[in-house]
Amino acid sequence: MRPIIEFCTNNMHHGTDQLMKKLENNPEYDVIEYGCLGNCGECYLFPFALVNGEIVAAASAEELELQVEQKIKEIEAMFDLFE
Repeated sequence: MRPIIEFCTNNMHHGTDQLMKKLENNPEYDVIEYGCLGNCGECYLFPFALVNGEIVAAASAEELELQVEQKIKEIEAMFDLFE
């Protein structure tokens, strides 16, 4: 399972641009940047990304990285249950 991690261009002022670049270097992730993800409330207030379509948000880009990694582990564990 390759997680899809989506970022909003308008959210980059929170530092998510650096996180996106870091995650792009992982060949096991599909990282996509969009002009808008339609989550303007989250986008304005704090760093966020979508992981397989689910919003993951945090107080900082560093914390967002940890939250994204945690969400990926949760999704992988769920897939393991079905195998």
